[in-house]
Amino acid sequence: MQITIPQNQTALRDALYALAQPGELYTKLPDGRLQCSACGHRCKIAEGRDGICHVRFNRNGILYVPKNYAGALQLDPVEKKPFNHAYPGARALSFGMLGCDFHCGYCQNWVTSQALRDPQAMAPVDQFSPREFLDLAHRYGAQILTSTYNEPLITSEWAVEIFKLAKQEGFITSYVSNGNGTPEVLDYIQPWVDLYKVDLKSFNDRNYRKLGGVLENVLSTIKLLYEKGFWLEVLTLVIPGFNDSDEELKGIAEFLAGVSPFIPWHVTAFHKDYKMTDPDNTPPETLVRAAEIGTKAGLKYVYAGNLPGEVGKWENTTCHQCGELLIERFGFRVTGYYLNDSSCPQCQTVIPGRFFPANQAKKLMAYQTGVTSIPV
Repeated sequence: MQITIPQNQTALRDALYALAQPGELYTKLPDGRLQCSACGHRCKIAEGRDGICHVRFNRNGILYVPKNYAGALQLDPVEKKPFNHAYPGARALSFGMLGCDFHCGYCQNWVTSQALRDPQAMAPVDQFSPREFLDLAHRYGAQILTSTYNEPLITSEWAVEIFKLAKQEGFITSYVSNGNGTPEVLDYIQPWVDLYKVDLKSFNDRNYRKLGGVLENVLSTIKLLYEKGFWLEVLTLVIPGFNDSDEELKGIAEFLAGVSPFIPWHVTAFHKDYKMTDPDNTPPETLVRAAEIGTKAGLKYVYAGNLPGEVGKWENTTCHQCGELLIERFGFRVTGYYLNDSSCPQCQTVIPGRFFPANQAKKLMAYQTGVTSIPV
């Protein structure tokens, strides 16, 4: 059922409060405030107030959190998330709620993520239960469920409610996140989330603070995700004049290689969006330069995305041991799949990632489709 959203932030909050439930990721403080641990801000929220995200709020000494709706719902190739080492060719039913703990001026999902900050970002929402959501996933042949489009950490209780049921029915689950986490929220989601993609937006704390975050929080989250065994891939949207210097790209790549050289790093192209319309769109040469920097820093799997057919070999997966072509891509579409289950057919090296058996993966290739809007 679609809910008509009033056209101002106060009325929008009131409408969403009606769909809220008591949360779990918080502690009570002696002065009556509640400290939320869903994201790295660790907001101390007074009675009647919201956290920075505007969707977690203190009412009568209880932290209420989002439930039972989506502000965006689509069927995507898993490569669009992007995951290149997690079940290639699979379809992900992607859902998002409203709100974010960052306020990036170039956000491509600003209609949902900034809906509680920006009067121009009003989005209608669809109300549904976990059972109804999983019925949609079965109907559309999804193999993966993904919490995305806004920041999934701040709606983790709702995602876990869905994912608990989803795991019983054989679905793979994933987060697409800004990585502004805490140990508490990662422990909370760990039993229920298989795949995790982090947007590492810069290697400059000053830049991060412009977006509403702190660099060290994101770096710590990346380390914890890897240590806790989530399948982790990292993306950097390369923005001319913001984070595209050799020095900064090298810093990101060396940090990731220090955590593990087998973390896939995606460098993708910026295009003018939302409030950031000054920089030029990212040219393919910049992505190739970034990919070469990543490889030189020791990363075994670096990908250049968002510019299909313009970045040469950097769309494909090749064996880190012998260089054999394993997965060939054009944009989000897999055009050639040569893995022997999870190993290289040439040298038998096991390729890091999560893969279906080869026969199942090749069947998925035959049914690959692009983005599909889901009527609810």
